Amino acid sequence: MNFYSLNGQAPQVSFKDAVINGIAPDRGLYFPEKIDPLPASFFDDIASLSKHEIAFRAIRQFVSLDIPDGPLREIISKVLDFDFPLVELGENMATLELFHGPTMAFKDVGARFMAQCLGYFSQGKNNEVTVLVATSGDTGGAVANGFLGVEGVQVVILYPSGKVSDIQERQLTTLGKNITAMEVTGSFDDCQHMVKTAFLDKDLLAHMQLTSANSINVARWLPQLFYFLFAYRQAQKKEMEIVFSVPSGNFGNICAGMVAKRLGMPAKHFVAATNLNDIVPNYMKNARYEPKPSVATISNAMDVGDPSNFIRIRHLYGNRFDALAQDLSSYSFTDTETKAAMKHIYRESKYITDPHGAVGYLGLKKYQAEHPNTYGIFLETAHPVKFLDIVEDTIDQKLPIPPQIQKVMDGTKKAHAISSYDQLKSYLLSG
Repeated sequence: MNFYSLNGQAPQVSFKDAVINGIAPDRGLYFPEKIDPLPASFFDDIASLSKHEIAFRAIRQFVSLDIPDGPLREIISKVLDFDFPLVELGENMATLELFHGPTMAFKDVGARFMAQCLGYFSQGKNNEVTVLVATSGDTGGAVANGFLGVEGVQVVILYPSGKVSDIQERQLTTLGKNITAMEVTGSFDDCQHMVKTAFLDKDLLAHMQLTSANSINVARWLPQLFYFLFAYRQAQKKEMEIVFSVPSGNFGNICAGMVAKRLGMPAKHFVAATNLNDIVPNYMKNARYEPKPSVATISNAMDVGDPSNFIRIRHLYGNRFDALAQDLSSYSFTDTETKAAMKHIYRESKYITDPHGAVGYLGLKKYQAEHPNTYGIFLETAHPVKFLDIVEDTIDQKLPIPPQIQKVMDGTKKAHAISSYDQLKSYLLSG
């Protein structure tokens, strides 16, 4: 299968080239030329399939021309070596826990899958690839961990100074080896702008091979559809229409869920739950896409003012607003509402959510208020301990520190402070 640019001004490429390029020469995001539904028997029998087999069958059509079945199965076994439990919080509601990986965030799957793919593609080659990525929180740690020690790959991670949690910062600044952290004076949008500028810089590209590990990269984005299939496998016994509520920042996760539906997964609706960065909720009200500077919130991984993947969602629906509105609702919530939800969930069920999961919960509750006869699943995208101060202050409880987090707590922070693109370019050119 080939991939084409959503800007329509670049040649189609293979999965391998789409991964290595990151973004098309015309600055468009890559998109698969087709999405063939899986046979109905796949969903009828999904309860009997392992998560490795589900993932293999779901992703195979997108990568098989570049990654044979044997290596693909090996990659999947290395990526999916932890669980994705569905935890019921009521008769018609559950949360899908996506934080049982090495950095305790949902981005572990996409980051590890992309790292394994790049490692496979670089076998027997001498050329080096530099992965350049901006993070609003969890992407940085997941990418750093996923690519740590991968031969032929250097990783440079940009993050906004003072706008990620202490644990998130430790996860991307203490590893060393082939991982370099750049602490940027500014917002996530400033970091993302620097990354996009680098991919446009012909002088820089003449000296190095750049790729991105943000969800704009197809190898980071597509594997996220696994979560939704795993959730469906666990929820299908409810025999109710399923609704997914996804805390959304750059919109790659929810877009992957919509691809899962296109593959044939029975799902009634998707809810994109956001914080005060309400670009998509506003779009779903007036059909006008109007990016704006991001606002800092306690759910910092969603502090995005121009979500890159929303163009993929619109394209998936043929840029037809009415068609998209049939499958997607989107709501925005304040920090005050988020903290109140965290308190309510803990008081009612003793379940502890992080701020992002709480936003997902709020989105689901708002949708189910008008659609009560549904089974709702909200995604818990990061372990609460990654937002330790906020969670402990909100629910007035101390949280134990899991082993995955404990091992980075004593590490020494090492980051290069920058405030301009010229400083980033100078560093990259210096090697």
